[in-house]
Amino acid sequence: MDDVDAVTRAVLTASRVLVAVSARSLAEVEDRVTLPQFRMLVVLSSRGATKLVVLAEQLGVAPSTAMRMVDRLIAAGLADRQTNPDDRRENLLRLTDEGRRTVENVTARRRGEIASIVERLAPQQRTALVDALTDFNHVGGEPLAPSLPEDSDLHPLGWGGAPAAG
Repeated sequence: MDDVDAVTRAVLTASRVLVAVSARSLAEVEDRVTLPQFRMLVVLSSRGATKLVVLAEQLGVAPSTAMRMVDRLIAAGLADRQTNPDDRRENLLRLTDEGRRTVENVTARRRGEIASIVERLAPQQRTALVDALTDFNHVGGEPLAPSLPEDSDLHPLGWGGAPAAG
């Protein structure tokens, strides 16, 4: 096995760990929110009020799929529509207070579980992991996540890429 195969296997294994963490972090809200819907909530949380077409683009889905997801989130009280003040023919989608709390709570649980895994690594392993993941994200086209205050429970999940204009 060459080094590319070894790294690929290690990344795939790590991704399984992270998917399991993601699933567990959603367990408390799984009766109301699916993983794709949570991705939508995260994009709305990071972008603020957003047009449907931009939201669909950020999620890599068709606008009709995004609309169905939005309708479910609105029915659950996690998102709503508002008229675009710049163009009254358009609607903008945004989180409700309950939607924002959902993102914050799920993200805090996810962050806590990841931190408990990272804490078991030696300091030099942590440094090497940060360096390797930073390089991996860069070559994968994912922008560097912004630094947030240490006491913030809301941390980017890396979904949706860089904010698009709109």
